[in-house]
Amino acid sequence: MAKPPDFPSLVRDLRGRLGLSQEKLAATLKVSLPTINRWEKGKTAPDGLALHAIQQFLLRLGPDYRDLHDRFFGTEGQVDLPLITPALAPAAPTRTRRRRATREVGEGQEDGPLDTKSMEGLLWKAACSIRGEKDAPKFKDYILPLVFIKRLSDVFDDEIARLGEMYGTEETAREVVEADPHGLVRFYIPPEATWAVVSGRKKFDWPESRRPKTLGEQLTTTIRAIAHANPSLQGVIDIVDYNETRNGEREISDEAISRLIELLSDPRYRLGLKDVEPDFLGRAYEYLLRKFAEGQGQSAGEFFTPKEVGWLIAYLMQAKQGEEIYDPCCGSAGLLIKCQLALKEREKEIARPLKLYGQELTGSSFAIARMNMVIHDMEGEIVRGNSMTNPKFLHVGAQRAAPLRQFDIVVTNPMWNQDNFEPASYENDPFERFTERGGFAPGSSADWAWLQHVHASIKDNGRGAVVIDTGAASRGSGSQGENKEKVIRRWFIENDLIEGVILLPDNLFYNTTAAGLVIVLNQKKPKDRQGKVILVNASNEFQKGRPKNFIPDESVKKIAEAFHAGRDVERFVKMVAVEEIAKNDYNLSPSRYIETAAATEHRDVQTVLDELAKLEGEAARLDGELKEIFMGLGYRWGGQ
Repeated sequence: MAKPPDFPSLVRDLRGRLGLSQEKLAATLKVSLPTINRWEKGKTAPDGLALHAIQQFLLRLGPDYRDLHDRFFGTEGQVDLPLITPALAPAAPTRTRRRRATREVGEGQEDGPLDTKSMEGLLWKAACSIRGEKDAPKFKDYILPLVFIKRLSDVFDDEIARLGEMYGTEETAREVVEADPHGLVRFYIPPEATWAVVSGRKKFDWPESRRPKTLGEQLTTTIRAIAHANPSLQGVIDIVDYNETRNGEREISDEAISRLIELLSDPRYRLGLKDVEPDFLGRAYEYLLRKFAEGQGQSAGEFFTPKEVGWLIAYLMQAKQGEEIYDPCCGSAGLLIKCQLALKEREKEIARPLKLYGQELTGSSFAIARMNMVIHDMEGEIVRGNSMTNPKFLHVGAQRAAPLRQFDIVVTNPMWNQDNFEPASYENDPFERFTERGGFAPGSSADWAWLQHVHASIKDNGRGAVVIDTGAASRGSGSQGENKEKVIRRWFIENDLIEGVILLPDNLFYNTTAAGLVIVLNQKKPKDRQGKVILVNASNEFQKGRPKNFIPDESVKKIAEAFHAGRDVERFVKMVAVEEIAKNDYNLSPSRYIETAAATEHRDVQTVLDELAKLEGEAARLDGELKEIFMGLGYRWGGQ
C-alpha cells in the first residue's frame, strides 16, 4: 500500500469531521498525543501497519467517511467491515488481550495508583538497602536514576501492550516500534535496557565485545543506551556511573545494586501509566531531599515546595491554554507541572498545552526537572544557571526596553532571606531589574530582589506568584528612617502591582517553622480590584502532620476560591485599599488587618455576679438532695 501523499491533511480533516482534539484522536486511535501531533505537523508519517490500522478505522466509520478513505487510500482493496459510529470510534480489532501487571495488595489496601505512603516506603527501603555503601546525602544520586529507568521501562511495556491490541500481537507491535522508535511511544527502550533484562528475569544475548563484566557496568550501559536512543534524556539520566571505582574500591557494590533492583522489581511497585500519580518522580525526589538534605548541610527548602502550596499557586494563577509559564528557581519543576495538571483538571480537553520554562542552579535538581518534564510530555525548556546573576531566558529580536524574556505567568519559591548577593550585583545589573523597581534589596535578604526579577519577567498583562518569608511583608514598617525592603514594597504598592497576599500556616516548609507568604502580582488588575489588595489569612487552614503540618485539599481550594471571589470573609479575607496600607507604613502582613481569633466578649460585672450567686444556690440545692439520698442508704454525710 502506497504512503498517502499528504498525511497531515488527513489527520486534520479526520479531526475536523469527528470534532476531536489531538488528545481525543490519539486516545481513539490508541497512540500517544505526541505521535498525533507529529503526524499532523508532517514531522513523521505512520509506518505500513499504522496506515493499515487507520484505513480499517476509516472503513468502519461508514459511508460518510468513505471520501476520506478513497482520497488517501484509493478505491482498491476495500472490504466490508462492521459499521461503527464516530462517537464510539474504536481502533483496529484486537486479537490478543493486553497483559496488565497487577500490584500485590496488602490487607486493607485498595488496588490503584501507588499512594504517597507506599511511595515513601519504597524509597526508604531503597535507601536502607544501600545503607553503609554510601553516605546518606548521596542515596538519591543512585536511587533516582534507577527509579526513573524503571518508570520508563514500565511505561514502555504499557505502550507496547496497547499497540499489541492495535496490531494484533505484542511481537508485531515491537517490530513496528523498532522500525520507528519515536513515532508511537513516548520513549524507546532498547531490548538490552528493558527492566526484565536489568533485573535478570529475561536474558539478553550480549555481543562478546559489549558483554558487561559487572552488574554496575551493565546498569551504566543500560542507562547510556536509553539516553542514546532518546536525545532528550542525554545529560539527564546518564550522569551516574554505577561501576565507578576510587582507590581500588567500587563506589557502590554489585550486591547493593542487586538489592535495589530486586526491591524495584517487586510487583507492588510497578511504575507504569496507571500505577503512579503523574508527578511521581518529582514527589520521589522531594521525599529523598527531605530525608537527607540535612546530612548535606543544605536546606531542602531551597528545592522543595510542599505539594499543597504548589497546587494553591496553580489554582491562583488559573493558567489558560497556550500560555507561557516561567519559574526562575524551578527545583524539580513541581510548580510548572502543577500549573499544567491544574489546567487539565479544569478543562479536560487541551488543544494548546502550556509552554513551560524553568531555570535551576543545582545540578541534581536540574536533572530531575528535566526528567519530570519529559515524562509528562510537556512542552518547554529547562536550563541550568543562577537566575539572579545569569538569567538564561533573554529577549531576542526586536529592540525593546526589557532585555529579559517575558512570560504570561511567573511562579517561583526562591530561597528565603538569601544573603549571598553582593550589592554591586544589584547596582551594575545589565538587565535593568532593580533601579527602576524601587531600588536595591539589602545584603541580608534578597526576597524583594526576587520579586523584582519576577516583575521584570512578566508581560504587560501578565501575573505571578512568589513564595517568600513572612517577614518580607512587614520588615521596616513602623521604624524611623528608610528601610530598603520597605522602599521596594512601597514601589510595588504605589504602582498597584500587588493583587493579593496570602499568609500560610506555620510549619509547612521543611527547613523552617516560619509560615511563609504567597504574594500575587498582576500587571493588569480587574477594575474592581484596582487600588486594592486582597489579604487572606490562611494561618488556621491546616492539619497537624508528622513531622510537618499540611493544608488539606479542601482548604487549598477554599483559599484559592476566596482569593478569586475577592469578598470579605470574617477572620479570613479582607479587601484593603492601598491608602489604608500606606497609613500602616506599607505593612502587607494579612495578620495586621485580619484577626483569626474570636473576639473577646466583655460583660457587665453585676450580671456576672448575679449569675454566680444563682449557680451557687443551684449547687446547694443539689447537695441537699444528694445528702438525703446517701443518708437514707445508711451513709454518713460530711462527718455527720
